[in-house]
Amino acid sequence: MNKRLLPLGLAAGLLVAGCSTISSTFDSLNPFASSARKMSPLPELTAGGEVARNLWSASVGKAGGYAFTPAVVGDAVFVADQKGMIYRLEGGKVVWKIDAGQPLSAGVGADASLLVVGTAKGGVLAFDALTGKALWQAQASSEVLAAPAVSREGVAVRSGDNRIFLFDALDGSRKWIYQRPMPALSIRSTGSPIFADRYLFAGFPGGKLVGIALQNGALVWEGTVAQPKGTTELDRVADIVSPPVVDGTQICAVAFQGRIACFDMAQGGALIWSRDISSARGLVLDGRYLFVTDDDGVVYGLDRLSGSSLWKQDKLRNRGVSAPAVRGNLVAVADGEGYLHFLSREEGAFVARQKTDGTPVTAAPQLLGSAFLTQTTGGDVRAIEIQ
Repeated sequence: MNKRLLPLGLAAGLLVAGCSTISSTFDSLNPFASSARKMSPLPELTAGGEVARNLWSASVGKAGGYAFTPAVVGDAVFVADQKGMIYRLEGGKVVWKIDAGQPLSAGVGADASLLVVGTAKGGVLAFDALTGKALWQAQASSEVLAAPAVSREGVAVRSGDNRIFLFDALDGSRKWIYQRPMPALSIRSTGSPIFADRYLFAGFPGGKLVGIALQNGALVWEGTVAQPKGTTELDRVADIVSPPVVDGTQICAVAFQGRIACFDMAQGGALIWSRDISSARGLVLDGRYLFVTDDDGVVYGLDRLSGSSLWKQDKLRNRGVSAPAVRGNLVAVADGEGYLHFLSREEGAFVARQKTDGTPVTAAPQLLGSAFLTQTTGGDVRAIEIQ
């Protein structure tokens, strides 16, 4: 029987169910749903704090209900919109702009030579990153919702039915496909796979984090981030929706209705620690800490070696908060009203804030030099830094 899809909201993607339509049980993940809980008011900033300023801004097309992520390669920023326009920006100026010729649902994945986007019909479109010239097209098994991952090893694409494809970066030929049994109900993931050494890592429904051999697509490691619990299929959804993060030999992931877990790949993938925090947003690592946004919009700072709490910032509750980004002494998160919030890395206190165009920022801020880069669903692309 064919599967039916139900929109779940900007933050978490979609629920994939059996033959019957499911009610919006998880609308609390979408701060703009009619049944959503009331947003917290904007927290006050301490007088004499840091000042955020726009380094530059640019306007592109709207996201149209999809979650587009800018790709940063050196000084270049690549962005795309739902109507199919793709841009290369440098210093906020358009270097080139092309029309992909069809609507897009995911992007952007890029390196210095290649740019890749995806479509709702499973199309994978590759372009020259320097000129915007179309290079090749490939086909996944269903819609592409996560930005493709691009490296010299190939282009990794996650399809909406949770298959992972690896395509040759030169001509788009398919190298392999990885798939696994899926539970009866899952969240349609916007979490891109990530390259690390000789492997590709990705999270899956059922709380599983896997390592796949780049050479042949074989499963080489599997870690349990969360175990499904409860008596109903909705209760038992425990999916890794956001990308895992890798730093050195440590890899961490977080599951919706589950927990955070970190593993040591130098010790055969042994579990280092785990902690009960549910997130469909995502997390980030730096040299000492792990930062995560939970499903209520609460941001946590944790010790990356033990998982112990450093701080908890709950004044953005129900504001549709993105996954965090971290640079130096700042942690940045964006919200459903287009604000970029800067928190102290050590204490979690608010130090600055900057508004964009007022529409939601669904993807985590990206790092661009000294600035944090955001793309709103309304098409505002902005580099913001602390003075």
